Amino acid sequence: MLLQVDDFGRGLPVMQTNSVLALTGATGFIGAALISQLTAAGWRVRALYRPQKGRVLQSLPGVQWFPGNLENQEALNALVAGTQAVIHCAGVVRGTCRTDFDEVNERGAQRVALAAASQPQMPRFLLISSLAAREPDLSHYAGSKWRGECAVKAVSKNLRWTIFRPSAVFGPGDRELLPLFRCIAKGFVPLPMGAYGRFSLIYVEDLSNAVMHWLATDGCDGQTFELHDGKKGGYDWDTVLTIGARVLCAGKPVRRLPVPVSMLSLGAFANTISARVFGYAPMLTPGKIRELIHPDWVCDNFEFSRRTGWQPAIGLAQGLASIFDQKPAA
Repeated sequence: MLLQVDDFGRGLPVMQTNSVLALTGATGFIGAALISQLTAAGWRVRALYRPQKGRVLQSLPGVQWFPGNLENQEALNALVAGTQAVIHCAGVVRGTCRTDFDEVNERGAQRVALAAASQPQMPRFLLISSLAAREPDLSHYAGSKWRGECAVKAVSKNLRWTIFRPSAVFGPGDRELLPLFRCIAKGFVPLPMGAYGRFSLIYVEDLSNAVMHWLATDGCDGQTFELHDGKKGGYDWDTVLTIGARVLCAGKPVRRLPVPVSMLSLGAFANTISARVFGYAPMLTPGKIRELIHPDWVCDNFEFSRRTGWQPAIGLAQGLASIFDQKPAA
């Protein structure tokens, strides 16, 4: 495997030929990081995007933009035609009901997999799912991710699929965890009362690097892998606040503001009703509260690292410093 070393000291697999792959979710947080690493490694990327009035996409070396959406099977067939690999990264994280999530996270994943399976020379297929799929009964989102995994597995017995279940992904451009980190930088964080579970995290560049190692390695077909930043046993909130205080607050303590779960649940219920009335996609929902207070979101990288040689390189302190453009504290 030919490697080049990046700014974080990681070895990035480099393609020696101009191989072609298809990517969905290319305009999103994770997709943008993937494009950067893929093109740097020599891949030619066919990237799906949803046409919108007035939208102008950036011209990127090695990237060919394909108009379409996950409801258009013809567009998906054209996207994956002649590719060596397909990475399905697109997903929905906000909604009020099961249908809001399933249309993209289940049926969208199924259609992309069908497009891959219909090719004369079937490309490898990677579904970037979510650790939430481990607990499908917690929320509509978690259930949709699990159903999407099941749909991909059922498409064809010959499809060479792999599933990634990353833990909470953070990094520059992230909109989901950034509000939390901004609160830490201000010295206070509202958290559910009794939220003492443990959870794993992963920096977006490390997740992208895992994809690169998957592309460079055979032997991952038919497997589901959990991915995190390498911190054994994950984090608890006290550890996150301590690290955040050191990196973002010059060591000054960050106050934990406990919010009763009953109050959060009431707010989530009201937010869901309001979203249905006014037509927006909410993040705070009863299902999201159940995800937030779940006691165990800890991952194990061992099997994927054993098969591919991938090792995460960026922990929470270095990742936070990168987001806020600061030097990591000693």
